[in-house]
Amino acid sequence: MNATLCFALFDTPIGTCAIAWSGRGIAGLQLPEPTAAATRARVKRRWPGVVEAASVPTGVQRALDRVQALLAGGNTDLADIPLDLEAAPEFHRKVYEVARTIPPGRTMTYGEIARSLGVPNEAREVGQALGRNPIAIIVPCHRVLGADGKMGGFSANGGVSTKRRMLEIEGAAEVGAGPLFAAR
Repeated sequence: MNATLCFALFDTPIGTCAIAWSGRGIAGLQLPEPTAAATRARVKRRWPGVVEAASVPTGVQRALDRVQALLAGGNTDLADIPLDLEAAPEFHRKVYEVARTIPPGRTMTYGEIARSLGVPNEAREVGQALGRNPIAIIVPCHRVLGADGKMGGFSANGGVSTKRRMLEIEGAAEVGAGPLFAAR
């Protein structure tokens, strides 16, 4: 399959995002930077050699439309979108698989993911894997919280406030009032 990495910018309720893809599937999703130009520059730094596409293939457009629907408040499941995670370490891919099972409006903790992988003492490693997640939203790292429902970190522009906003859009229960997110 084609390994050339292409990208396109697209607008969402949280700002201008970018989606990157190869012939194998979606390889990246960049959350918004302060401007579209900054998002474009960030994509080019994250994925050297990526090419901005003049048009978006039909399958990528379907994925992009579903991301936009989710961020517009829809209860859209993205778990079946084909991904290209070839560059990710095996442990990270396993973490991403579990994270993709968390439905919109629900959350899990880093510890719950670690336990589901059979490595109950590796919650920190789960957090590190999610911190390097190349496909935010589609691999919903924003739905993963620290112990007791604490927000923890979030590496996207805007940090925890962006994470909180995405959870609010998805209808997570009483976002911001402490440990009240429902595990799946």
